[in-house]
Amino acid sequence: MVPYMLCFQFVACCLLVLLYSLRSGSTSSAGHGPRSYPLIGCLLAFYENRRRLLDWYTEMLAASPTQTIVVDRLGARRTVVTANPANVEYILLGNFGNYPKGKPFTDVLGDLLGNGIFNVDGDKWFAQRKLVSHEFSARTLRELEIAVLEAEALDRLVPAMEAAAEPGGGAVDMQDVLRRFAFDVICRVSLGVDPGCLDPALPAPRLATAFDAAAGIIARRGAAPLAAVWKIKRALNIGSERRLREEVQVIHEAVMDLIRSRKKERFLVNAGDVRNDLLSRMIDCGYADEDIRDMVISFIMAGRDTTSSALTWFFWLLMRHRDVERDVLEEITSMRRDSSNGTYTGEGFDLDDFRRMRVLHAALSETMRLYPPVAWDSKHAAAADVLPDGTRVASGDRVTYFQYGMGRMEAIWGSDAGEFSLERWLALPADGNAASGGVSPFKYPVFQGGPRTCLGREMAFVQMKFVAGAILRRFDLRPVDEGRTPAFLPLLTSHMHGGLKVTVRRRKVESTTGNALHDAATDKSRSSFFS
Repeated sequence: MVPYMLCFQFVACCLLVLLYSLRSGSTSSAGHGPRSYPLIGCLLAFYENRRRLLDWYTEMLAASPTQTIVVDRLGARRTVVTANPANVEYILLGNFGNYPKGKPFTDVLGDLLGNGIFNVDGDKWFAQRKLVSHEFSARTLRELEIAVLEAEALDRLVPAMEAAAEPGGGAVDMQDVLRRFAFDVICRVSLGVDPGCLDPALPAPRLATAFDAAAGIIARRGAAPLAAVWKIKRALNIGSERRLREEVQVIHEAVMDLIRSRKKERFLVNAGDVRNDLLSRMIDCGYADEDIRDMVISFIMAGRDTTSSALTWFFWLLMRHRDVERDVLEEITSMRRDSSNGTYTGEGFDLDDFRRMRVLHAALSETMRLYPPVAWDSKHAAAADVLPDGTRVASGDRVTYFQYGMGRMEAIWGSDAGEFSLERWLALPADGNAASGGVSPFKYPVFQGGPRTCLGREMAFVQMKFVAGAILRRFDLRPVDEGRTPAFLPLLTSHMHGGLKVTVRRRKVESTTGNALHDAATDKSRSSFFS
């Protein structure tokens, strides 16, 4: 009886607190935040809008003269949410040292990411950033990425799409295909191993399912109204937290086994046969095994879903805007190198070609403005501060800049902020290098900004442009449900709810060496990837 009496007393106390709060009146945080009550804060408004949180936050930010709101919620830290570029620049650059990720953030991700670069601050972060910055600037890593992209596309992605284009091939979920492709690519670049996730003849590899399960549980941790709930479950090793521990163990053991085998391999190969993947290069730098494990897992988490998320929305938007699709395809076709003379092999593009693709770059940038792979990013104030717009920040406050909302702010992008328009990018001065973007990273913080600017930005664009070219050159995609507007799910990385189911047709394209039309999907030679 005692446990039941304690439970009854707890519920009764909660009801009394709620009644007291409602009778005490309400306030609106900073004048433009959600309606809040003493003790429980905005818990009621949060619950009412739980199925439309992104749009709710966007509406409140748009109504605020400073594009900033303050959110007080029972069981959560006071949160400042901003879509103001001046505030974003101050947080990410101007007063960078005062806005680390903070312990509340690292607690959520720590079981999986450990001391990886995306989950640490201070000296640990600086040391890893310095190492990784050097590796990402290395020519060998960029060449490895291109080689992996070509092999994965030719051996798996294109054949999978060809099978779907056959009579009776049925619908294919592009989100699932792109996620599998991205997982194979990031594992081959980061670990030097091929999981074969996109191979239809093989079941999903255990490592891939472990990452999926762990990422989902951690995303629910971050979205939980009360952090105490998942912390108690973790302490008791029950429910989803027990599952998380099991999946993390699978991931850790797989990566540690690979590190040990790779170290043994180093003594058995000639210097000229040394691998160029990230794991091998970090081993050569002399890092401890657990540090290598955490760094590699961080990169897999960063690369496995971000590009596939952006590409899923990109293909959906192109199916709704066939004029943009036509312009993108014309650019890809016009820039493709002729591989028949043997000068250019493989996909027919080099890195400089990818950088000069202004129309495709604009289409991808516009896609991520409206549907960013990460909907928001949070820091935690180390000391009390005042943001440029006058918002006061207390020590320990959570400070969030809201990429999803920023992409929809008319104050930032004009009256057509809600429209898919490449002109806002193509109207920028052309410097011969589309990859430079031309937009302030604090207005468009999809790749963050300041000292934590994403090091993999160029590699991400290369991968997205490569995949876009490989598919658009060969295939015409048609949505299964023409009238559907899919929901945007902001997990650790965003997803399209229900996936993107399409039917696939082979596209007829004009040859660059003549006027004859040919079937772009029938040429399977490795030496003429886009011929």
